[in-house]
Amino acid sequence: MLRIAVLDDFQSAAADFADWSQLPEAADVVAFRDHLDDEDAVAERLAGFDVVIAMRERTPFPRSLLQRLPGLRLLVTTGARNAAIDLAAAADRGITVCGTGAHPTGTVELTWALVLAVARHVPEEDAGLRAGGWQRTVGIDLAGGTLGVVGLGRLGTRVARIGAAFGMDVVAWSQNLTAERAAEAGVRRVDKDELFATADVVTVHLVLSERTRGLVGPDELARMRPTAILVNTSRGPVVDEAALLAALHEGRIAGAGLDVYDREPLPADSPLRSAPRTVLTPHLGYVTRDTYAVFYGEAVEDVAAFLRGDPVRVLHPA
Repeated sequence: MLRIAVLDDFQSAAADFADWSQLPEAADVVAFRDHLDDEDAVAERLAGFDVVIAMRERTPFPRSLLQRLPGLRLLVTTGARNAAIDLAAAADRGITVCGTGAHPTGTVELTWALVLAVARHVPEEDAGLRAGGWQRTVGIDLAGGTLGVVGLGRLGTRVARIGAAFGMDVVAWSQNLTAERAAEAGVRRVDKDELFATADVVTVHLVLSERTRGLVGPDELARMRPTAILVNTSRGPVVDEAALLAALHEGRIAGAGLDVYDREPLPADSPLRSAPRTVLTPHLGYVTRDTYAVFYGEAVEDVAAFLRGDPVRVLHPA
């Protein structure tokens, strides 16, 4: 019988958001609700599986791991790209790697949930009220302030539109952003130094690459106003974690909202868990009903098409 492993299914969602009975042959579908970091443990767990469904970039598949999975025939990632999979190594071993579509609004909406939660101290006030208190903090107004969008792509553009709806002056920067492209999105292009120096809210929406790793570092954080907040819902390593922790502990920025981290799940002993003036969520940007319906529904479609010999959404090495 075909054996299918579903990784990092923390909420046991795979069974609820896809119809596995549509597969053209009987299959044993095993969903794992925990996460493994150790490659030896991952290799042991996946031994004997023909198909693996990977959740985003949570579990890396380097050449060293793929070489230890001789029975693996199909690797499906949720989403249309996955930098944690060595596509060249998979091709060398005859493993088909394919992806799914995505639902674009979840991360945008969570971005604004974090902006508002940090600006109005929602977690602190909620905890205080439940403990018998009343009005402990003074919030930050968004209307009339400046929103700085770092990365004006598909998600950043949606975030910018909502900022304008709040009555914010929206500016943007990225390495390849032109003034014309920014104007099309209804925002102004500024240089990086100006964005960090003038924005009341800085929100990061960049794909992780060698160019963007650590892009928000000590210099950028030093330029931010002490009343400004930083939100990151893209990838953890885009922001220098040590520099951010220093800025928070020294009171050089007003706060941060984070959904992504250098290591995920965030280790129990991470200093971010006790960092002041932060709102932390466990990479929830894509964790919505509509997104999971696309992820798991199309993952099943990919497996079914592969088994029938039909075309699948193949990911190719760059």
